[in-house]
Amino acid sequence: MPNLRNAKLLNTITKLVGKNNKIGKLLSGYEKLKEANYISSHFSSYLVPVIASSDALRNEVFKIRHGVYCEELGFEPVKESGLELDDFDAFSFHCLIKHCRSSAYAGTVRIVRPTEANQQLPIEKYCLNSITDKDLNPSNFDRKDICEVSRLAVPKEFRRRQMDNHKGAGVGIINRATYSETELRCFPFIAVGLYFAAAALALENEIKHAYVMMEPRLARSMGFVGIKFKQIGPVVDYHGKRAPYYINQDLLHTKLSPSFLKMLKDIRENIASQ
Repeated sequence: MPNLRNAKLLNTITKLVGKNNKIGKLLSGYEKLKEANYISSHFSSYLVPVIASSDALRNEVFKIRHGVYCEELGFEPVKESGLELDDFDAFSFHCLIKHCRSSAYAGTVRIVRPTEANQQLPIEKYCLNSITDKDLNPSNFDRKDICEVSRLAVPKEFRRRQMDNHKGAGVGIINRATYSETELRCFPFIAVGLYFAAAALALENEIKHAYVMMEPRLARSMGFVGIKFKQIGPVVDYHGKRAPYYINQDLLHTKLSPSFLKMLKDIRENIASQ
């Protein structure tokens, strides 16, 4: 009850003093800071990023991917091993999101990072002709400066609620119609945490340019929380309707709200400590 009274009092004072008043600005800044701390602390209370730096952890990655990409979505054939992996995994960084209370893994993502001249990004090997923005073609940059975010997957057991069982939820698409604006700002999305983990891996390894091949509705979903990918080509048919997207550090930091910048900062510190 005291917290509710304090919130009502702050709202009343803010209305009285007006946004142009210094006190109003201070109160507005205080509310944004509270929200930023809430989002990040709420996420870190339940979920933590884990770099898959051992064979055992990488097998957890491949199990989750098999469940989503082979069994659920049918993008790849079901394998007897129960593991989904490809040639790009040999030069990729992998990350998991662990559910703290159960120690189960709530999702995975990788960044493909070529280090040799003959190593390509998946987007270069399979969809290069879809990139029509000549300035942002990955061939313009050094191999060490590019990466591709791919194979994001969230297992079914972490999509228990009805609103999280819609088509596409396994690869992070937010069903916006079921969320209020408050929830869009404050709900600790696993997919958002995975993209931030990928961003943290790229930043820590000084990678300048990131690419992703994804459905436009997934790009819009990430846009709801301020992760603004730049579309660099038309929609093509590749495991469904997908388009090439690009993002770099400047685009990421200028579009994110203070709330999610705080969450990214905390995830990056966690990744750096590993």
